[in-house]
Amino acid sequence: MARLAPAGPPASRRARAYHVIFETESVWGHVFDVALILAILASVAVVMLDSVAGIRAQHGPLLHALEWAFTLLFTVEYVARLWSVSSPRAYALSFFGLIDLLAVIPTYLSLVAPGGQFLAVIRVLRVMRVFRVLKMAQFVGEASVLGDALRASRYKISVFLVAVLTVVIIVGSLMYLVEGAAAGFTSIPVGVYWAIVTLTTVGFGDITPLTPLGQTLASFVMILGYGVIAVPTGIVTSELTAQAHRSQRGARVCPACGCEETDPAASFCRRCGVSLA
Repeated sequence: MARLAPAGPPASRRARAYHVIFETESVWGHVFDVALILAILASVAVVMLDSVAGIRAQHGPLLHALEWAFTLLFTVEYVARLWSVSSPRAYALSFFGLIDLLAVIPTYLSLVAPGGQFLAVIRVLRVMRVFRVLKMAQFVGEASVLGDALRASRYKISVFLVAVLTVVIIVGSLMYLVEGAAAGFTSIPVGVYWAIVTLTTVGFGDITPLTPLGQTLASFVMILGYGVIAVPTGIVTSELTAQAHRSQRGARVCPACGCEETDPAASFCRRCGVSLA
């Protein structure tokens, strides 16, 4: 999120509110963020408890009142954020601005769509502000390294996923032919579902092969599943290592063709001409 600026002169109410709401350097700013995080966690706990039938039957009115109290509190906070910044639109369209808005919508949505208030658990995303409170914002940048590795390995992972999809379709079709409806394989899509569950080692057990041939095929899929789980991990780990080596050498990778450029003065890929900026 681009850095926002306070609205009004430094001594104005809006500027003072900005420093309390958006910054943690001051005592009151730190207290505000800690109180906000505690309120977020409490509101998420209320929503979760409200989804338990027994608790809702005994304490429904109290939970409902607490949920509306938290919603009104977060609504006031959201409005205060808009009021205290010089560009309300920039804040409203920022990542945290959208999350803050989504945090208050579900309860109002429940007025026209019963059950919508349970979507309020999205408020837990707001707890990411704890990185600012605990002075750990510098570690957030480490996530970009993983993001770069995932983007660089996207073609390899795409090929891998296509191969896995091909395998589960073939295996699902074979299980449909071998086992049939008597074992629960009533269609090829059901067989594909079973193959995915088995290949990922989830193993719900709702559908199981009964014939020796089906069980042999299932054993093959189970063993294959362990290798399938390891492949994407290896791809991403390899790319992370490559990213670290490139960073040490000051190299950059073309986002289009993957060509490595070690010349720090280069602005375009020497292979395909795409901008490296």
